[in-house]
Amino acid sequence: MALHGFIGTQIELKSPADKFYKIFKGQAHLIPNVSSGHIKGVQVHEGDWETHGSVKIWNYHLGDEIGTFKEKVEYDDENKAATLTGLDGEIFKYYKSFKGIYQFAQKGNVSVANLTIHYEKRNADVEAPDRYVGLMVTLVKDLDAHFAKA
Repeated sequence: MALHGFIGTQIELKSPADKFYKIFKGQAHLIPNVSSGHIKGVQVHEGDWETHGSVKIWNYHLGDEIGTFKEKVEYDDENKAATLTGLDGEIFKYYKSFKGIYQFAQKGNVSVANLTIHYEKRNADVEAPDRYVGLMVTLVKDLDAHFAKA
């Protein structure tokens, strides 16, 4: 069984792709208010909310796991993508490397989110990070529901 891999999904959204990208680039501090069931907080550790290379610390709740995820963000404005490269946190008990990518695209009247995780397991007994993709999906769906109400 390979220790390196990637896993992901694509979901259709009701709201424009630009709204999602704008939240990740500059307004991530609003996410705990919208997805409070799983995201308990986010703070800037280095840099600011919108600068490429800034470091943030996320507090999350996923099933029985309450944890933190320290990440360095990279933005790709052309492709409306935010890449969160893991630096520290509970997730590193299971993975040597962990990179989550939120990419939003507008296709006519339809928007989609491509949610991907690239990872390296610590050993062959570690499961693929399906539950973390599920967390990404929940977060994006919570944002979509919030935008629909606004």
